[in-house]
Amino acid sequence: MSPPRRSSSSHSDRQSTETLQKTETLQKNNSSNSGVILDISTLKMAEVDTEVPPLPPRYRFRDLLLGDQTFQNDDRVQVEFYVNENTFKERLKLFFIKNQRSSLRIRLFNFSLKILTCVLYIVRVSLDNPHDTPRWELIFWVNRRVPVWAIQVTVALISFLETMLITYLSYKGNIWEQFFQISFILEMMNTVPFIITIFWPPLTNIFVPVFLNCWLAKGALENMINDFHRAIQRTHSAMFNQVFILICTLLCLVFTGACGIQHLERAGKHLSLFDSFYFCIVTFSTVGYGDVTPQIWPSKLLVVILICVALVVLPLQFEELAYLWMESQKLGGNYSRHRAQTEKHVVLCVSSLKIDLLMDFLNEFYAHPRLQDYYVVILCPTEIDIQVRRILQIPLWSQRVIYLQGSALKDQDLMRAKMDDAEACFILSSRNEVDRTAADHQTILRAWAAKDFAPNCPLYVQILKPENKFHVKFADHVVCEEEFKYAMLALNCVCPATSTLVTLLVHTSRGQEGQMSPEQWQRTYGRCSGNEVYHIRLCDSKFFGEYDGKSFTYASFHAHKKYGVCLIGVKREDNKSIMLNPGPRHIMTAADTCYYINITKEENSAFIFKEEEKHNKGLPVTGLYDAPSRLPVHSIIASMGTVAIDLQNPDPPEESGKLTLPTENGAGSRRPSIAPVLEIADSSAILPCDLLSDQSEDETNQSDEEGSVGSDFVKGYPPNSPYIGSSPTLCHLLPQKAPFCCLRLDKGCTHSSFEDAKAYGFKNKLIIVSAEMAGNGLYNFIVPLRAYYRPRKELNPIVLLLDYPPDNHFLEAICCFPMVYFMAGTIDNLDNLLQCGIIYADNLVVVDKESTMSAEEDYMADAKTIVNVQTMFRLFPSLSIITELTHPSNMRFMQFRAKDCYSLALSKLEKIERDKGSNLAFMFRLPFAAGRVFSISMLDTLLYQSFVKDYMIAIARLLLGLDTTPGSGYLCAMKITEEDLWIRTYGRLFQKLCSSSAEIPIGIYRTESHMFSTSESQVSINVEQGEEHRERGESWKEKTAHRNSTTSDQSEHPLLRKKSMQWARRLSRKSTKPSSRAERISQQRLNLYRRSERQELSELVKNRMKHLGLPTVGYDEMNDHQNTLSYVLINPPPDTMLELNDIVYIIRSDPLAHMPEESQAGQSRGTRNQQEFGTETRDETHL
Repeated sequence: MSPPRRSSSSHSDRQSTETLQKTETLQKNNSSNSGVILDISTLKMAEVDTEVPPLPPRYRFRDLLLGDQTFQNDDRVQVEFYVNENTFKERLKLFFIKNQRSSLRIRLFNFSLKILTCVLYIVRVSLDNPHDTPRWELIFWVNRRVPVWAIQVTVALISFLETMLITYLSYKGNIWEQFFQISFILEMMNTVPFIITIFWPPLTNIFVPVFLNCWLAKGALENMINDFHRAIQRTHSAMFNQVFILICTLLCLVFTGACGIQHLERAGKHLSLFDSFYFCIVTFSTVGYGDVTPQIWPSKLLVVILICVALVVLPLQFEELAYLWMESQKLGGNYSRHRAQTEKHVVLCVSSLKIDLLMDFLNEFYAHPRLQDYYVVILCPTEIDIQVRRILQIPLWSQRVIYLQGSALKDQDLMRAKMDDAEACFILSSRNEVDRTAADHQTILRAWAAKDFAPNCPLYVQILKPENKFHVKFADHVVCEEEFKYAMLALNCVCPATSTLVTLLVHTSRGQEGQMSPEQWQRTYGRCSGNEVYHIRLCDSKFFGEYDGKSFTYASFHAHKKYGVCLIGVKREDNKSIMLNPGPRHIMTAADTCYYINITKEENSAFIFKEEEKHNKGLPVTGLYDAPSRLPVHSIIASMGTVAIDLQNPDPPEESGKLTLPTENGAGSRRPSIAPVLEIADSSAILPCDLLSDQSEDETNQSDEEGSVGSDFVKGYPPNSPYIGSSPTLCHLLPQKAPFCCLRLDKGCTHSSFEDAKAYGFKNKLIIVSAEMAGNGLYNFIVPLRAYYRPRKELNPIVLLLDYPPDNHFLEAICCFPMVYFMAGTIDNLDNLLQCGIIYADNLVVVDKESTMSAEEDYMADAKTIVNVQTMFRLFPSLSIITELTHPSNMRFMQFRAKDCYSLALSKLEKIERDKGSNLAFMFRLPFAAGRVFSISMLDTLLYQSFVKDYMIAIARLLLGLDTTPGSGYLCAMKITEEDLWIRTYGRLFQKLCSSSAEIPIGIYRTESHMFSTSESQVSINVEQGEEHRERGESWKEKTAHRNSTTSDQSEHPLLRKKSMQWARRLSRKSTKPSSRAERISQQRLNLYRRSERQELSELVKNRMKHLGLPTVGYDEMNDHQNTLSYVLINPPPDTMLELNDIVYIIRSDPLAHMPEESQAGQSRGTRNQQEFGTETRDETHL
């Protein structure tokens, strides 16, 4: 049968070879003819032409069912693996040693045998009754009864066989190594004598030290525990092992000593087993009563041996235990699984933990009442810092904060932190790293690891650079540091102190800071700083429940008038987006979620009604706020009437004429002459729906010279975003992208010959940004300043002063924005500052440099920035400098005056507030209160607060212009001028804005004159007079009356240097006694010295300007802000009096949300007309 099969097989092979040859021939012909590879149809035709060979017999269906006998004759070899485990020895080794479960049973049986032998020994001793006469043979011979002997022989025989089997299985070539093991020697000592007694009965009563089996039991127990943990696949603590070994060692020593002394004393005093045990305990505890003592020398020798062994063994055990305890203290141990399932905890993952970061997190996290029972588990790869260790030892934190040293990338460490049971996981980036991109990469990996280990655990991630944000988009809440930083610094230029406003809003406070201060502004400022953002459903609210079916503007005004709360936003039930001030056309429904600013949330508020009856009876009115806060909800505003818009059809009340401000085209109204003034509040008299059309008309009707720049702009979305994930914002754009060469400010090109800011002839003041490099986050500085809702005539030119020139990728992103330029230079170079137009700038933003964020000494990272800013503060006093610092504590050095006693008093106040436990102890520092210094670490609380208020990040992004939601408003500011002082109070202003332009005010930025003692710009007032003036603590009305008495015109600008000096001289003449001639001479010398220093700085600047070929006309060294202080009042009381030059923060509704389609079409047509007919060159405008 085999030859035919072979012939068939050879025939089939031959047919297959012919088929392949034909196929190759066809492929060659086809490729030579058409140059295309043969398709499948050609292959099928080739197969049809050939003869299909028969299927070999081995593949026939019958053979597959019945089997092919010839298949067994093929040249195939069956290979078996792991044949070494099939031997009898390997099977025994697998059963006794390798397999965890079977070896665990064997060790448990062995441990039981050893314990049984010790119990039998105790039973034998209790049954033994030695003779009263001491004899030495009693040490070698005992009275062992037959049942006890039989059991001991049986146990010994089993133990002997097991020991020999284990020795055989563990044999690895050196037999003597097995024989000389201590465990083997002890086994032989306790088993061989009993086996001998089987063959030699006279040795039945020979003494065998069976009590030494306790040491074998100790070893068996240790091995049994190891096998147990291996079997259940769980790790156990090394500390547990060491403690267990120490306890077993102590028990074995005591048991060995008690049994040995009792047996040896059979030849002496005949001690009982209990007495010998008592003696060992007293001896090892170093008490030594002396009532029980050994009598013969063998027992005394045994005591000496035991003490020597204890002195050697126990210290080694304690040393190992202490080492493991110290290591466990460094690692932090584990978070209990039972505690994780019964208590709530959050996990904080950081790369390095500093004391400032820890305290900011703990203070903000535990500021909320419902989080008091939470535990905080810190997972950090570095060893705990000494300062952090001291903080965590305070009883306030020691019971609630657990530090674990470990990595978030290891599942074992995440298991120690019980990440899968955590309520939330906070992952923070290390902003002090030199390479911030590497820090972001580490944060991303931590976030991925946490999501992989615990998919259901909410993640709160802090990222540094915006281009890395999309990697952690899956997280529940993400805060990008550079996005918030640049947007906040940009708004600081158009809305002063926006950074202070947002920082105060995201900090938890009760508004008790500064209430014991003698300064009125500190009390008011501290009280208003307690306002935060809260939310509540309309149907559950007493604040807003009555406004169901009313317009949003109507509800906001009446809630503020009645309860003192400021309704700023709303969210529909069917929409996930929050809308800030959706405008009067938004009708409130019961399912809406309201977002409001108040001292506390409504659930913690007490309501006292019938205020009108008390007011009519002459009783004092009590409102929502307590007496110290002085925020009564009275009916002052109600007596003036209501003009708030209700359902688009308001009925003007009787007294509404008193508050009605005429429109620009009306009669007896707001002065039309204020239109040409920038930053004036006339835009509040225009409804948001007319904003775009009015602007376009005004700009179209302007003269050629005034409208030449604005007519070149169009509205649209930036075509190029520098990173993934940026929110699209409608902006003012250039009709065509500017060439890269035209973006360079200090160098001319073929398109423009300008080489300095003066040559461009900008109409508005410049905004200069000093940064190390053009990162992608800098894009978020430009977008809010070029947003579509910014009036074109108020757009400020932006100059980027960069240490390193930007790359083409960044220039491609900014070349579409109008009036955006860059220049290579640094702020420590006076020539660079003058070339970029610092004397024509209104704001200078100094961004913290990445290369200086880390320093060998803590808090020294800001040294260079602080000194450079101080230099500019001296050279250009009129310039508003906004500085970003790495450490918030360094803001006390901004605009530093060495001999200013007022700054020293503020420093003491800061320490007092910090001792009281305030989270905002730095808030009274003048640079922070004025919004001239900012640290991104202040916004860390935004991420922490999102755990309780999940809407805070969204609201902050809307306020800063990072996100644009259709129908949502935006933050802007208006200035109180002389024409606005007739409104008098903040409550009336709230009413005026709601009724006329549907704008919601949320706060005031106030600037007051203040005389700083021994200030560098101060004359004729000494330190003592300044201190007396501060100690008097005048009220606001007294200060106003004093200011009115010293000047005849109430409308004088408090920021003017000349007027402040006149006020200072008059105050000094009224409050001081005639000084002696020597004092007057010394004062004149001091003034001469100061003037000479100021003149020297002025000459330095002018000389450099002349050297660079710049005109010196615009440099004014005398106009400064050194005699003023500014602060922010968030949601002040309705009866707060308005002052001249107050800047009011308002949320203006979206102008695009209510524009009809026709107006939008007309606007687009107007834009096209401007592009066609309104183009002129920039050199025709002048500064």
